[in-house]
Amino acid sequence: MKALQDLEIRYFGVRYRTSKRELKATKLLKKRTYKHAKQLPLFPDDERRNLAKQCLENGETATKRQLTALAQAKLAYVRETFTLCSRFRCKVFASIVSPDSPTPSRSHLRKDYAYLFERFFYFLEDRDTTSSGIIVFDELERSQSHILIQQMDQYFKRATKGKQMSGQIIPEPFFVHSDLTTGIQLADFVAYITSWNIRFDGMTKPKERPEFDDLAEQIRNLRYRATREVNGDPNYQVWSFSVITDLRAKEDRLET
Repeated sequence: MKALQDLEIRYFGVRYRTSKRELKATKLLKKRTYKHAKQLPLFPDDERRNLAKQCLENGETATKRQLTALAQAKLAYVRETFTLCSRFRCKVFASIVSPDSPTPSRSHLRKDYAYLFERFFYFLEDRDTTSSGIIVFDELERSQSHILIQQMDQYFKRATKGKQMSGQIIPEPFFVHSDLTTGIQLADFVAYITSWNIRFDGMTKPKERPEFDDLAEQIRNLRYRATREVNGDPNYQVWSFSVITDLRAKEDRLET
């Protein structure tokens, strides 16, 4: 986390994150950022940092040069964030859900969570069978949090796969504020870029932000690949990104 905080100083001259500013993908990677970044040629690193700092300090009175430098600094910061993740051997996991996926009943854990936990479990299992993993969520509305906790509790206690995974995944999640938790902000970058750009087989919606291609490639390289026996194939590859077209658990599908 310290390395990520140091990046803020390196690219913005000051800590970008304040009580009024978040390092959110919707702010750093919006279309206007790319438009501003192209207004002028790329600035040298030191000049870009100084101008970006001035832009953050000057606010609405910022000049064109300062706005351009800040936009360039935002894009460079996100790229370097993923480079840093690779350097520290971080892995990313995602369940990509179709917008028209059937939804489950309130009593069963959604399939996107189940798939995500399964792939996280494979990662932990491959590292060391004594390793433990924790699940951290961006804070939800209180009643939604309680429902999710109950669903996870039932899944890890009663489902066959859930009981197996509970040996390495702590079955009770933590809820945190995204503006105070660096890890959640990294997940926000991954989710935002994935939703707008990354496409796999079976996904029919075209990518809408081709300018994310370089960032999407960095994310692809951070995925984890496990090998498990599936349907008689001992070398079946299970990637940490899965595409979900039906959110219902088996029990929900049998009831309909």
